[in-house]
Amino acid sequence: MRYTQLRRSAAAGWLILMLAAGAQAQDAQLARAEEIVQGKCFICHGVDGESSSPVFPRLAGQHGAYVARQLADYQAGKRKSSTMQAMVEDLNAEDFAALGRYFESRKPVAHAVDDSELAQVGRFVFMRGNPYSGVAACAGCHGPKGHGTPQLPRLAGQHAQYTENQLRLFNKRERSNDNAVMHAIASKLSELELKAVSAYISGLN
Repeated sequence: MRYTQLRRSAAAGWLILMLAAGAQAQDAQLARAEEIVQGKCFICHGVDGESSSPVFPRLAGQHGAYVARQLADYQAGKRKSSTMQAMVEDLNAEDFAALGRYFESRKPVAHAVDDSELAQVGRFVFMRGNPYSGVAACAGCHGPKGHGTPQLPRLAGQHAQYTENQLRLFNKRERSNDNAVMHAIASKLSELELKAVSAYISGLN
């Protein structure tokens, strides 16, 4: 009986040590992410992922794994941007993971739509696509609320201008990663649909 109690006590002690070590590692990772954000990311994306301009993406609430993959793609040249490549050239995979978790932990801010009537057209395209031209519904991959998955980006609340710009890049194949599926969709969007769906996405939360 005494031996069993000792084993249980030892196991409990080991578990406490493991939890403490895990917490320390998370604290260290958060500190590293905050250091990078304060030194690099905040200029364009803001300390809490609320970007300073609609040409830069909002990152608050974005999936950590998705952020980390995009940063790795910039570093490897799979996604083109001289600015971003310079920003990530001295970072490593652990830094990418830390930044992903940091921005995922930031609370997204709800934003009003600039043109509510345009956004209603966008809602139809987002939820149902356009069966007459073959445009697939955005909700089919990104979810009805635009929250995405660890593999697919959260769209909800993104700047309309940024979303519009990315769709144009996909259409022209100038967005050099994640292009296979998105080009097939973006290339079928009319000018109205492109602007409307971007407006609708900007108001999601």
